Amino acid sequence: LALNGKIRKVGEKMLASNGKKVDFASALQSCEEVGGTLAAPKNEEENKAIMDVVKQYNQYAYLGIRKWETSGQFNYINGMPLNYSNWHQHEPDSKGKEKCVEMYTDGTWNDKKCNMYRLTICEF
Repeated sequence: LALNGKIRKVGEKMLASNGKKVDFASALQSCEEVGGTLAAPKNEEENKAIMDVVKQYNQYAYLGIRKWETSGQFNYINGMPLNYSNWHQHEPDSKGKEKCVEMYTDGTWNDKKCNMYRLTICEF
């Protein structure tokens, strides 16, 4: 993951994007290969920092949040429950197949299929 894009610090986290659009699995893999994970906001400050990257590239981005088959709940990809959320109005509308979460350019979230091409933003 060439970090020729912007790197942002928010709290104890660093956020980085390579500006590439890939599916959820590829985005997660590319973050993990460099020792990070997909960015997932734990509070409003982190959500805003991720939104700034989304706005910079003007591309929706996958977040490190997934719907778990067992519970049907959205959790962080490490399995921890969400302690913060910023769903867009009427979301998640979860038509069953939307197991991933993307961030819109306004910082709100939408549940989305995992095979779409979205911006990769990693956190470290």
